[in-house]
Amino acid sequence: MLLAAGTVLSRPLMVLVVMAGSVLVALALHAALFAVLDRSWVRRGEVLQRSLVRHVRMPARVVAVALALDIAVAGLAIHGTAGTASAHTLGVVLVGGVAWAIVGLTYVLEEAAGARFDISAADNLRARRVHTQVQVFRRIAVAVVSFVALAVVLLSFGPIRAIGESLLASAGLAGLVIGLAARPAVTNLIAGIQIAFTQPIKVEDVVVVEGHWGRIEEITLTYVTIRVWDLRRLVVPISYFTSTPFENWTRSKADILGWVHIEVDYSAPVAEIREHLHQILLASPRWDGKVWTLQVTGAGSETIQLRALMSARDSATSWDLQCEVRERLIEFLREEHPYALPRLRTEGVAKAGIAAEQIDG
Repeated sequence: MLLAAGTVLSRPLMVLVVMAGSVLVALALHAALFAVLDRSWVRRGEVLQRSLVRHVRMPARVVAVALALDIAVAGLAIHGTAGTASAHTLGVVLVGGVAWAIVGLTYVLEEAAGARFDISAADNLRARRVHTQVQVFRRIAVAVVSFVALAVVLLSFGPIRAIGESLLASAGLAGLVIGLAARPAVTNLIAGIQIAFTQPIKVEDVVVVEGHWGRIEEITLTYVTIRVWDLRRLVVPISYFTSTPFENWTRSKADILGWVHIEVDYSAPVAEIREHLHQILLASPRWDGKVWTLQVTGAGSETIQLRALMSARDSATSWDLQCEVRERLIEFLREEHPYALPRLRTEGVAKAGIAAEQIDG
């Protein structure tokens, strides 16, 4: 009896020792594996490998410990309530760890795409298209993985298994209920998926929305963040871009035409101004050398309107080029042809009035 009692008393201690040893072995194997990966992958400086190690390290540790404990519990043949509770808890932790690892892999793919396709390049149309698709699909994948992991965890609980079954088996009814209760959110979600495929906008596109000029900074499943030129952020529901007209200056390519309007007197030497515009563009590093012209686009009662047209590699450069051209053309007129600046002909109006009075008299 004493021996039997002693054996019973040593059982909990043996269980703790075995489980602690399993955890230590799992942590040691995990540390050894990632130490090798750090030396062989991270030091090479390759983005994909470094990102994989960074995002998978912690979820891999959780999965390794959960598997080690699960094997230990099965080997110890723990029965009863303790065995059932342990197996269930480890199963939940394992599901969470695997879901965490899958989410980490989506970030790895996003960072790998960002490294391969550089949106800071001048010709970045393809890069912006890939960045937009990867960001949207990554968010969709995270939402789907989280939903499935939550449903699997709920299915593992007997009292609330019906909730998990309803999430998986009654997707149509759940979709109807969600659609009625949160129709704007569902509309934005569908619009986000639509934009990922059709791409009326892309990351770093230059757009004009509600009179605001800016760049697309972030595209989520429900809203779009626009970085306005003065560094404000304009947050717009993503459904806006599928239902409302807007301007996209970089829809098909990054280069863009800029223009400058200048009001001058009728006596202005248009040919000389046109030639000076060409000289300004040739000396400017902002001009891409493709398109330029100067035309008379309007004639009013006092002045004529000149439009200088010039091309640049992107919208930001085009804006700087327009400011430079405007400034230098005004300086040229002020210094070389001051008579060509806009004037009010009050003297001529007065003479015309005197002549009219003489005729009436």
